[in-house]
Amino acid sequence: MKISPNAPCPCHSGDKYKKCCHPYHKGILPSNALKLMRSRYSAFALSLPEYIMDTTHPNNGDYSDDRAAWARSILAFSRTHDFTGLKILDFIDGESVAYVTFSAVLGEGSFIEKSRFYKIDKKWLYESGEFPES
Repeated sequence: MKISPNAPCPCHSGDKYKKCCHPYHKGILPSNALKLMRSRYSAFALSLPEYIMDTTHPNNGDYSDDRAAWARSILAFSRTHDFTGLKILDFIDGESVAYVTFSAVLGEGSFIEKSRFYKIDKKWLYESGEFPES
């Protein structure tokens, strides 16, 4: 999916895409896990499987060495969901481990996830997520 750099960022930050997630999608490393989480949400919304794969920790259950099949799976998910809302509920920053709790709206449905991120060689990676009790 193409998006104008001047369009609102798909991560629902209120900023323009060019000032928000676009630099990360083009190769700049997010400085913290919160920025990575937002940029991953945008990458799903924009069908950018390479970014999702490149920012996923090898311990993640979705991680696969078969990148072609993994990319197809990400694209299928991205194309069958509307990414219509993101709200950050909590952010626990750390030097090598961080947590982001968020509420995401995908079309008519929504969920809350507490995500864990690890920093390896100056790069934040999404490791896992859990769904807290409501």
